[in-house]
Amino acid sequence: MTISGWQFRVKLWPTAAATIVIIIMVMLGNWQLSRAQEKEERQERLDQLSQQPVISLPTTQVNLEDYQFRRIEVHGTYVPLHTIYLDNKVHKGKIGYEVITPVKLGDSSMHVLINRGWVAAGRTRDELPFVPTPDGQVTVSGIAHSPTQRTLELSANTVSGQVWENLHIERYREATGLTLQPLLILQQNNVKDGLVRKWNRPDSGATRNLGYAFQWFSMALAVLIIYLVLSVKRDRPKNT
Repeated sequence: MTISGWQFRVKLWPTAAATIVIIIMVMLGNWQLSRAQEKEERQERLDQLSQQPVISLPTTQVNLEDYQFRRIEVHGTYVPLHTIYLDNKVHKGKIGYEVITPVKLGDSSMHVLINRGWVAAGRTRDELPFVPTPDGQVTVSGIAHSPTQRTLELSANTVSGQVWENLHIERYREATGLTLQPLLILQQNNVKDGLVRKWNRPDSGATRNLGYAFQWFSMALAVLIIYLVLSVKRDRPKNT
């Protein structure tokens, strides 16, 4: 095909290679779009669960999947002896800890971990902030989450006394000997203990997939443009 002295020349192997690459990139982009849709649908379901009526946590073993992201109410007594401080938690630009204390459920031997909130770090890392713990029977309400929260471990020594870099329920069971529900409750009811309880809404992650899809489609377009540019040649005038 020739237009105003320019000719579009189709070559078999460059055309086949460009076509295959473009098809693969478009398929990957579409896959990322489908992943984004799945995550948005899951987020809608989680939002619905968080709006359902509060349910009481039983003293018998439960499944995480049946309670995760539900509004939970816990009745029992705190066990401050086994309180731990999750390190390197930031609130409004300040370094601090999230305070985890187990609650013994009723008269049973079952416990559940409560993330009671954030507290600022002391003047030195060896000085843990004092956090008062209510005595006697308490009622704690909050949102159920997975009890294993892994972040970057800054050293091989991830546990130093009451200060932990990460929360692993199996590691916690071994350290305390407690029988635990497979849940972590993010406490929402206010108690005069000086802790900050402002929990971030979990991100569905769909935005990341949409970004990846845009990248794949952009690369497919770039390959198409490069192919077209390299396939168009100016006609050379014939020697007379």
